[in-house]
Amino acid sequence: MNTLDKKYQELLQDILDNGVTKQDRTGTGTLSVFGRQIRHKMKDGFPLLTTKKMYWKGIVTELLWFLRGDTNIKYLVDNDCHIWDGDAYKAYLKKYEKDKLHGVIYENNETQNRPFSKEEFINWIKNNDKFSELYGELGPVYGKQWRRWEQNSVAPWGGLAINHIDQIENLINDLKTNPDSRRLMVSAWNVGELDSMTLPPCHYGFQVYTRELSFDERHWLYCKSFEGTDDTHKGSSDIDKMTEYHNSRNIPTRAISLMFNMRSNDVPLGLPFNLASYGLLLQIITKEVNMVPDELIASLGDAHIYVNQIDGVKEQLTREPYKLPTLVMVTNPELKFDEYVYDNFKLVNYQSHPTIKIPLSN
Repeated sequence: MNTLDKKYQELLQDILDNGVTKQDRTGTGTLSVFGRQIRHKMKDGFPLLTTKKMYWKGIVTELLWFLRGDTNIKYLVDNDCHIWDGDAYKAYLKKYEKDKLHGVIYENNETQNRPFSKEEFINWIKNNDKFSELYGELGPVYGKQWRRWEQNSVAPWGGLAINHIDQIENLINDLKTNPDSRRLMVSAWNVGELDSMTLPPCHYGFQVYTRELSFDERHWLYCKSFEGTDDTHKGSSDIDKMTEYHNSRNIPTRAISLMFNMRSNDVPLGLPFNLASYGLLLQIITKEVNMVPDELIASLGDAHIYVNQIDGVKEQLTREPYKLPTLVMVTNPELKFDEYVYDNFKLVNYQSHPTIKIPLSN
């Protein structure tokens, strides 16, 4: 049974019923509640909502962009993912005015008299490397913090040295060497660099937690993995013998859960995206460390609905969920987490209601 869509719909209804009216940086206005949580057992299906059609390619592409440590929208644009276009274009307009004031506008006759339209801007990002280097950067957003968090230290010669901390690599190493650690965390909220970011992180950090699998859980995994191909020990009552066999087949010994934290969440547009993105990240991490995904938890601070989204929300509340899909990762053992491409992830049996046009407030 798909309880995820139901929990999500309950949150939407909660905000409609109990939300307070608040103003926001976009000038749109919101209904807002504070301090909510959604929990999902990954064994119940991949957390991609079915009460509206989801932008699966965009979800995968953005996460791969984060994991590459990239902060320039060119990778997104080249892969037909446009979820950051609005933020990048706003940053371009500000930079254009500043550069024009100082006489350093990018050398093109069109830009001497006016800034590009949004459509022109995206086209130039896609087709001109120099332009994308100048105007495609979003600052030290998620990918930078996940893969290259800057740490200042005193160099042996007495000067200032800058080291880069790869939080994702460190997390994977810690999961392999100290899986019961309570410090299995990744943060994007770098206070010293917030002012340099086009948009401060909404999902500002995540924490993972592991537990040992029971014998029955491991045996279920074994039976599932080798169903129809290896029946030798399926009916054995010798637990020690079976455990040895599980180990020889590299059956995982641990399950891993992930909780992501959000300071601000556009629940109609952002939360469905975030749930699927962190569900995908959880499965990528489990493959790296030979564990199985357990629970996905979204912990929300300011959870809101923009006032111009209410009609779309009410439409989604009328829809009955379908069964959740399954995710299959098509990879080889040599492929690292930051080398995946979109085609490495296949959704199986995804059925959804039609798309709902819900406005985005930048």
